[in-house]
Amino acid sequence: MLNSGMLQTLLTGILETLYMVVVSTGIAYIIGIPVGIILYITSENGICRNKPINKILGTIVNLLRSVPFIVLLVAIIPFTRAVVGTTIGSTATIVPLVVAAAPFVARMVESSLKEVNAGVIEAAESMGASPLQIIWKVLLPEAKPSLIVGSAIAITTILGYSAMAGFTGGGGLGAIAINYGYYRYEDGVMLITVLILVVIVQIFQEVGMRAAFKTDKRIKK
Repeated sequence: MLNSGMLQTLLTGILETLYMVVVSTGIAYIIGIPVGIILYITSENGICRNKPINKILGTIVNLLRSVPFIVLLVAIIPFTRAVVGTTIGSTATIVPLVVAAAPFVARMVESSLKEVNAGVIEAAESMGASPLQIIWKVLLPEAKPSLIVGSAIAITTILGYSAMAGFTGGGGLGAIAINYGYYRYEDGVMLITVLILVVIVQIFQEVGMRAAFKTDKRIKK
């Protein structure tokens, strides 16, 4: 079962999976952090209250989050083809991964910012800090531990999405599990890919939790 050809296939699958997950997570955070900040500051208790913007943006985020990934993957095939020129392979999978993950990240960021002590924000406002200064010098630094924990959760969620993309030729470990474990009934290959995915998830979670612990000022080192 684990001949040289299969080992090479598994190695390629691991690299493709890491490529899809890391790149899509990075892009999702580039989009999701600003969206999450806007959702927070325009909310009822935010520093720049704006109900129409909050309502419209919140509705868009909720709509995208409510679509199951496998459905979204198929629904935006024309968009994926327009962006990268193909719908097959690890690079093509990044497009639906970002579309699915960015709203999730935005809500995670919003939730992390809501954990910041209101007294700290009020103190900054009383000293004449502008909204932009409050965001960069108060909200994001204070929410850093929670944001890091959220990133660990997000990256493991995106890893699960990437495995589902194997059904549509997305590449990575998900495609190996489906092509060999499901279609060819090679249960051993299926088990190995599952174990590898579990190990990758544990590594991401451990790194994220350790980073959050080191940045949390509330914990005495």
